[in-house]
Amino acid sequence: MQDGRTFDAIADADFVRLGEVARVGDLDGTTLLLTGATGFFGAWLLAYIAWLHTACGQTIRVFAVSREPGAFLRRHPWAKGATWLHWIACDIRSFEFPDARIDLVMHAATDTSAAAGQNANHMLDSVILGTRRVLDCAAHGDAGRVLLVSSGAVYGAQPLDVPLTLETSRLAPYPLDPNNVYAEAKRVMEMLGAIHARDHGATVMSARCFAFVGAGLPLDGHFAVGNFIRDALTREAIVVRGGGYAVRSYLYAADLAVWLTRILSRGIGGAAYNVGSDRPITIAELAKMVASTVSPGKAVRIEGREGASPVGNRFVPSIDRCRFELGLDVWTDLSTAVAHTAHALYVHQLPDVSR
Repeated sequence: MQDGRTFDAIADADFVRLGEVARVGDLDGTTLLLTGATGFFGAWLLAYIAWLHTACGQTIRVFAVSREPGAFLRRHPWAKGATWLHWIACDIRSFEFPDARIDLVMHAATDTSAAAGQNANHMLDSVILGTRRVLDCAAHGDAGRVLLVSSGAVYGAQPLDVPLTLETSRLAPYPLDPNNVYAEAKRVMEMLGAIHARDHGATVMSARCFAFVGAGLPLDGHFAVGNFIRDALTREAIVVRGGGYAVRSYLYAADLAVWLTRILSRGIGGAAYNVGSDRPITIAELAKMVASTVSPGKAVRIEGREGASPVGNRFVPSIDRCRFELGLDVWTDLSTAVAHTAHALYVHQLPDVSR
């Protein structure tokens, strides 16, 4: 399993494997403003655009907003020297607008780390003020299409008798619970997008993202699948902290990159699109699948099962709108997605992995 393949080699092979669904020419000849360019989503989006340049002969100019592009380039040397990639090194709330016409905007900047979630005011400021700045830049550059990368958290808790959450759901998080600050900030982001569309005549969509897996996924205790892969590679057992009854679903990052660019280029203005997989799996089943895929024979220890309710919370979207309107689907099965994620071994993520 530990073959040491680099991020870009894995990504390129994935896009080749996806074939014609990845070879769309919707971005060819455009200028894109991308925020969150050095996060998990951003890395895969840049890798996809790089592949479109080299493998498909497309030309896409990207202005990428990041506080620390240098750190990203040290982790991803394949992006160094890309003539199509122009960095704007600044906080999302105060970056300078590029002196160029912008065709497309994808706003994917949000800190989803566990640490960020502990500072509610910072989270609100980052999402709301950052979105205002991005939309002002879109107006300045006369961008015709804007995609706001939102979250399935905007629906609040998914009822246990609802197998798949639809975009038409009118459920919402409880606004007096500070733990819902991320979800409420994303709701405000979507409202700001609607106002921008009304005031500037732009086509604005929301991508409500659920759960994902892929190379570069943070392994810091915030994402269950990342924790399990880390445990499978470096520890004696895969540990499930709760009862394992919670239900999730996971879309692979290469699929995600194609999904987001397709929504940006072909989505209907004013629409929200669920982004994720509609194939449910319990956390306990996920841990066992990771073990069998990454480290066969590895023990799985479920710590919180005794006394836990046998019915766990649920976070699984309906993706029929993306499937039938935009031709998108879950192209990569979960075991393949987990295997490819485990292949991407970065020393800063897995310091105790022998290479």
